[in-house]
Amino acid sequence: MGLDIGILAAFGAVLAWGLGDFFIQRTVRKIGIVETLMVIGVVGAIGLFPLIYADLQVLFLPENAALLTGLGIITFIAAMLNFYAYKIGKLSVVEVVLEIELPIMVALGLVFFGEALQPFQAILITSIFLGILLVALGSVKVKKEHFLEKGVLAAGSAALFMGLVNFLTASAAKNISPLVAIWGPWVIFTLISILVVWKAKRFNAFWKNIQVHKKLVIVTGVFDTLAWVAFAVTTNYHPLSISIAITESYPAVALVLGLWFNKEKIKGRQFFGAGLALGASILLGFFA
Repeated sequence: MGLDIGILAAFGAVLAWGLGDFFIQRTVRKIGIVETLMVIGVVGAIGLFPLIYADLQVLFLPENAALLTGLGIITFIAAMLNFYAYKIGKLSVVEVVLEIELPIMVALGLVFFGEALQPFQAILITSIFLGILLVALGSVKVKKEHFLEKGVLAAGSAALFMGLVNFLTASAAKNISPLVAIWGPWVIFTLISILVVWKAKRFNAFWKNIQVHKKLVIVTGVFDTLAWVAFAVTTNYHPLSISIAITESYPAVALVLGLWFNKEKIKGRQFFGAGLALGASILLGFFA
C-alpha cells in the first residue's frame, strides 16, 4: 500500500483540472469558445513537442494515426459543448451534469479493458460520485424547472463525449504512450480551431483579446495541458475505473477556489460532499 507515480499523477490532475476549469470559464467569457480551445491547443502542442519528438515516428503508423485523429475530432466536439455549457449555464448545474462521465468511464473500463473492482474500491468510487453530487447540487433547489435551465443539454452531451475522450485517451496512453496520446489529438483539434476562427474571420479580434488577457490565456492553457498529461500518466499505471474515479474529485478544488476568490457561500452538505469526495479519493489512491 502506498502512493506510486500513477496515483501522484492522479492527484496532480485533480489540482490542475480544478484550476483549469476555473480559468477556462473566465477565458471563454473573455475571448470566446473556439478561441479558448485554440489557445489551449497551441500551448499544449508547443509545450509537449520537445517531450514527444523522439516518439514522433509512432504517429505515422496507420492504426495510431487513425486513433489519434479520431480522438482529436471527438475532443473538439466535447470541448465545444463543454465550453458552451460553461458560458451560458450556471456552474452548479453544469458541473453535476458533466459528472455523468464518471459512471460512463467506469462502465467502459470494465467492459472493454476487462477491469475488475474490489468491493471496497467500488464503495470508495460510489462515495466519490455521491460527494461530487453533493458539492454540485448543494446550492441548487431540486425543482422540475432545474432540468430546463440553460446549459443542461450542452453539458449532458459534453459528458457523453468526454466519457469517450477519456476512454480513448486511456487506450492511446496504454498502447502508444501517455504524452503522444495527448499531443496527437492536441494538434488535430488545434488545427480545427484555427480553421474555424479563420473561416469566421475572427483572427483580428482574437489577437486583440490575447493582448489584453495574455496571462489568463497562458495560465489556462498550461493548467489544462498539465491535467491531461497527468491523467494519461495515471491510466498508464492503473485501471481506467480507478484513475477516473480519483481525478473526478477536481470539482472540490473548484469549490475552494469559488469560496476563496469569488466569496461564495455554500451549505453544510456541500462541505460534507467535498470532504467525502476528497477523503474517498485519497483512500482509493492508497488501495489502487
